Amino acid sequence: MRKLNILLLGGTKDSTEIIKHLKKNYDTYILTTTTTEYGSKLALEAGSDDTISRRILKDEFIEIINNSDFDLLIDATHPFAEHITQTSASLSKICEIAYIRFERPPLNFKDIDTTQIIYAKSFEDAGEIIARQIPEGNVLHFAGANTMEDILKNVSKDRFYPRILKVPKSIEKCEKLGISNDHIIPMKGAASLKENIDLIEKYDASVMITKESGEIGGVVEKIEAANQKNISLIMIKRPVIKELNKKDTVSNLDEFDEKLEKIFD
Repeated sequence: MRKLNILLLGGTKDSTEIIKHLKKNYDTYILTTTTTEYGSKLALEAGSDDTISRRILKDEFIEIINNSDFDLLIDATHPFAEHITQTSASLSKICEIAYIRFERPPLNFKDIDTTQIIYAKSFEDAGEIIARQIPEGNVLHFAGANTMEDILKNVSKDRFYPRILKVPKSIEKCEKLGISNDHIIPMKGAASLKENIDLIEKYDASVMITKESGEIGGVVEKIEAANQKNISLIMIKRPVIKELNKKDTVSNLDEFDEKLEKIFD
């Protein structure tokens, strides 16, 4: 296989694993886009040749692709980054570039006790459920800074404790929403079962909020912590992205290699 010039939409643990895999097994140049400096740092450490660490609009993506010699567009963003995946699927058609969507598989709930889980269709819906069904106790928010505002439409910030990356953009969001600094829980990767239990006890939580982000997102540990402490876990269901062709989607590195060979061999 010839050298591949790759534009990778990253910012996830999946994306850093893909970078490492590509650099180990293929001759590649990789430009990774992330929305944070932290994501950019992780991508460079994984082996990405260059990064862009800011939000990029669709027209600029088109310009980047058309003005460069990219062979492949890989979308390895979060399963809940609905807008960027819609955009990436559209870009592949507009720019006529080979495209792979890497999406971590959903969690297999077969052997998991799900009695504490309450499913919500959106974050605003999650806030409404809490206001209606769980009016007492504090709320641990394990679903990122960008989703806080929808929860707080129905939940008092006085009982709201978000676990977020302590980066400027996230801190600014907290300040704008009136979330005090002593309510912010610094995040460094997925929490272990013990860490989740410790947080429930420390903040006297009656409910946790999480996305159905798969095993890699630490969902199993959150479910088990909720079960052990007998508190509710509100889980936001994954969005269904209609623009995405299932034929373009892979969910592990073996499928990824097969897709690459099919495209370029």
